[in-house]
Amino acid sequence: MKSKIALLLVALMLIASISAGCTSSQTQAPAEQPKTETPATPAEQPAAGEPVKVGAILPLSGSAAATGVKLKYAIEVAQEIINGEHPEIALPLAETMGLTNLGNATVEVVFSDHQGNPEIAKTEAERLIQNEGVVSLIGAYQSSSTKPASQSAERFKIPFVAGSSSSAALTERGLKYFTRIAPNDDMETEVFFEYLKYLNQETGANIKTVGVVYIDNEYGVHAAEMVDKWIEEKYGAEGFEKVVAVKYPTDVTSVDTEVQQIKAANPDALFHASYIGDITQFVKKYKEFEFTPKAVVNYCGGFQDSQFVVNLNKDGDFFSGGAACAPTLFDTMEVVNQINELFKVKSGGENIDGPALEEFASLMVVADAINQAKSTDGDAIMEVIRTAKFDAPYFSTGAVQFNEKGQNIYSASFIVQTQDAQYQAVYPTDIQTAKPVAPFPAWTQR
Repeated sequence: MKSKIALLLVALMLIASISAGCTSSQTQAPAEQPKTETPATPAEQPAAGEPVKVGAILPLSGSAAATGVKLKYAIEVAQEIINGEHPEIALPLAETMGLTNLGNATVEVVFSDHQGNPEIAKTEAERLIQNEGVVSLIGAYQSSSTKPASQSAERFKIPFVAGSSSSAALTERGLKYFTRIAPNDDMETEVFFEYLKYLNQETGANIKTVGVVYIDNEYGVHAAEMVDKWIEEKYGAEGFEKVVAVKYPTDVTSVDTEVQQIKAANPDALFHASYIGDITQFVKKYKEFEFTPKAVVNYCGGFQDSQFVVNLNKDGDFFSGGAACAPTLFDTMEVVNQINELFKVKSGGENIDGPALEEFASLMVVADAINQAKSTDGDAIMEVIRTAKFDAPYFSTGAVQFNEKGQNIYSASFIVQTQDAQYQAVYPTDIQTAKPVAPFPAWTQR
């Protein structure tokens, strides 16, 4: 009897084993048919109802925190436009809620503070990618932080769209997953020299000698190098000469020595690569030491922050620099005016500035690319970013499109000058809202 029971148990086990084997074969069968289309993986397609995460690395503390907060506001405005319904704004993704090609998935921006520290920017980029699951990165404003963060993104094959970082070297590294919306300092330097030529013709300023004042980081060093490059390649032959270069530390607390050095060289014009706290110190010392150049042009950075005129009022008049927007043009550019109204709600009434608008653009471009790709796969997104021409009616150029190096070929940059504590577009003449003032009036005559 026992042997019969044992035989029965063995038979049952064999049947169970065969059944289990059939089940396994049935579940694995699709994998053995290569022609069968497999569903998208979570990395390529978000699960229903899940947001698409984009990481934004910004200086939300440290010396550039005030600027970083404004950049955050601009990105939040872009997020609001993408996720809400704004049919009144003529922008891709504004009319409907979310990413229409991904089941109206929302975009969730995960903000991260790099504190103005390149090493923290690198580790935060990796944290956002590995722990937060972001499918793209934007930021980081300061080129010295954008550089390591974008290198981390490259390693993980995650698209990085820089908004306002201007170092020309960023797009010279051969990276496949990096692009930049703002004009670089190479492009800006050429425009600056053309502007000085215009001042000489228009105002008789007779500017011949230039000085360079720059912060000792990725942004400042490369801006200074571009001045040398353009003088050697073109503008030296047209009568311009560099007579002084003053580099200052990133943690500068007093610029007395630097301003004395500048005054001793007495250049006709200054090229400044400085952030808001630095440029504010320099202007105050220029007044204190009674140094009056004929013109000062500023790379994308502190001067473009509207806090410049708040800090200095009319002492900040007649300074100039590259910009992607100016409040005096808002009435003629409906879309940027609508964006500005949303921005003012967050900023307590302050207008959006050029760097903030460029960071706004970075999220709009990323979201549009994800939607066009119909995927959150990094390669699919990057293919769209590399090949598409993005509608950007908030820029004077009306578009964003990247070349083979990742540089936006439609970079919106014109020269603004502060007059009566307002930013006026002064060059080129087709967008001019006021005539430029040059040479600088003496401090005692303001």
